[in-house]
Amino acid sequence: MPLVPTADLVARAAADRGCVAAFNVITLEHAEAVARGAEEAGRPAILQISENAVRYHGGRVGPLAAASAAVAAASDAELSLHLDHVTDPDLLRQAADAGFSSAMFDAGALPYAENVEATAAAATWAHGAGLWLEAELGYVGGKPDAPASAHADGVRTDPEEAVAFVSRTGVDALAVAVGSSHAMTRRTATLDHALIARLRAAVPVPLVLHGSSGVPDEELRAAIHAGMVKINFGTVLNKAFTHALRPIVASEPLPVDPRTYLSPARAAVAATVRELLTTLTGVRP
Repeated sequence: MPLVPTADLVARAAADRGCVAAFNVITLEHAEAVARGAEEAGRPAILQISENAVRYHGGRVGPLAAASAAVAAASDAELSLHLDHVTDPDLLRQAADAGFSSAMFDAGALPYAENVEATAAAATWAHGAGLWLEAELGYVGGKPDAPASAHADGVRTDPEEAVAFVSRTGVDALAVAVGSSHAMTRRTATLDHALIARLRAAVPVPLVLHGSSGVPDEELRAAIHAGMVKINFGTVLNKAFTHALRPIVASEPLPVDPRTYLSPARAAVAATVRELLTTLTGVRP
């Protein structure tokens, strides 16, 4: 079916006091796997392309975005297309023409005042272009420009500061730092659910959890109960992809047809997406 606006999926999840999951897309196989997993789970999902993925594809956002949109059009699942972790304003300005309905502008590494200024400018432009915009306040662990630990002093999002940030920038959703960390390969993160509840009570826009791959199922369910609405996954998909292809490419004789190992890798990602969507289905306070 045609792409669904991210704003609609997030608004529906918020109204239902549930969540919508977003999955990172790096290759065509990732997009196909997310679509298949969403179809099998009977749930909507967000196809999420990061600035890092764009950089991997030579700095060209159009080809992967077009391929992802084509996958969505051929799917029975409700899927949206989101441009994630954008730090380059020039890339943000390509989003609407490339088919995205939403973006996440990431100035979280800047001092607070500079983050506000940069994000407000991004939101003004995005809204003029018809885009829904997410931003970040606080440092989610695991990024090169973030503190070493998701538990370091001063890292987590302050509710009062978050209220002021949303008011001054006009963003549509806020990614918050509550104990998760990007690039975790083990699901051992412990979240601050009391802080999530305080943020939910104070902040008038949906909350977003980044670094969800490292968060155990029970912690994810509790986070949704506390008020998280958009839940992002990346590393857990790459882990499934890599683990599925590793024994094949290590076998003898060495396979030379990439379909030999990309097919099971894609299937493993689809199964992971299905399992995550099933885990998150029906979670309500």
